[in-house]
Amino acid sequence: MEFLVVTSPNTDWIKLRAEALFRYSPTHFLRHLPAAPQQERYGMGAAARFGRREGEQVLMAADGHSQWLLQHLAWDSEFFGTDTYWLFTGLFGADARPAALATAAAEIRQALAARGPYYAFSVVPTEDLDLLQALTAGGWRLVETRLNFHCPVADATLPAPAPVRLARPGEAVHIGRISAAARNPFDRFHADPWFGEARADALLARYAEAATEGRYADAVLVPDVSGLPVDSFLAIGDTLSEAGVPGSGSSRVLLTAVGPANRGWHLKLVAETVRRAAALSLPQVLMTTQATNGAVFRTCEKLGFRLGSTSHVLACDSNVS
Repeated sequence: MEFLVVTSPNTDWIKLRAEALFRYSPTHFLRHLPAAPQQERYGMGAAARFGRREGEQVLMAADGHSQWLLQHLAWDSEFFGTDTYWLFTGLFGADARPAALATAAAEIRQALAARGPYYAFSVVPTEDLDLLQALTAGGWRLVETRLNFHCPVADATLPAPAPVRLARPGEAVHIGRISAAARNPFDRFHADPWFGEARADALLARYAEAATEGRYADAVLVPDVSGLPVDSFLAIGDTLSEAGVPGSGSSRVLLTAVGPANRGWHLKLVAETVRRAAALSLPQVLMTTQATNGAVFRTCEKLGFRLGSTSHVLACDSNVS
């Protein structure tokens, strides 16, 4: 079964989904930030633009009552040797019935399977109940529940400074090994049976290597203590303050891992990330972790992080009928 590929999203359905789409902004919970730019960048605007970039398709369900915004991910597909897709969201009218949406979610799986081996995932905010229920009823599985924290830099409670430095590009392979070895069975990749342990380890290693090489991270911090081996790191991505938007701008913890030789360094690396953000005049530090990660919760509590939002990662693949 193949969905009909249409040229553009339904603007009326985008308007009806405005409240849920706003929750797709990674900073929607920061109430001092205006909603309109966030809707334009991450919510309604992102939905309206969908289909214009390479790999993006707007799929109309067979019954004509919903659209599904799906993107083929070229890098992921090459890395895994399997066509990999990201489902941004679904669009539908007020009269869309739950059973019909569940059927459409199941039909997406069938349509992708007809193309060949595949893997697909979606990151859905908890507030988007209609989509969550449609996907789970349609056979998409829950693989991770995420808690999205933020730390107002001005209000942080920081310990004494810890000696850190920037990781060097020549350390990329070593940083990758740290990432692969510090296995978390509840992260998205290790929790999803489609990846398997070896493939999940390899992906996190490559992710950490790329961060250290400067391909997507703005900085990677490691301990800088004489005689202490580097067995931990923290990768950071910066979003600069937006002109005319007071309180905008942030540093995000992209990936972090701590090995046994650096026990206790997660707190220190995150604290230095907050100090770095302060030096760059970035007012927030953002960090996402699994709802099972008690060690990170303790770091958050000590440094003054606050819970901003919750989201869920769902997935499906051609190995499951």
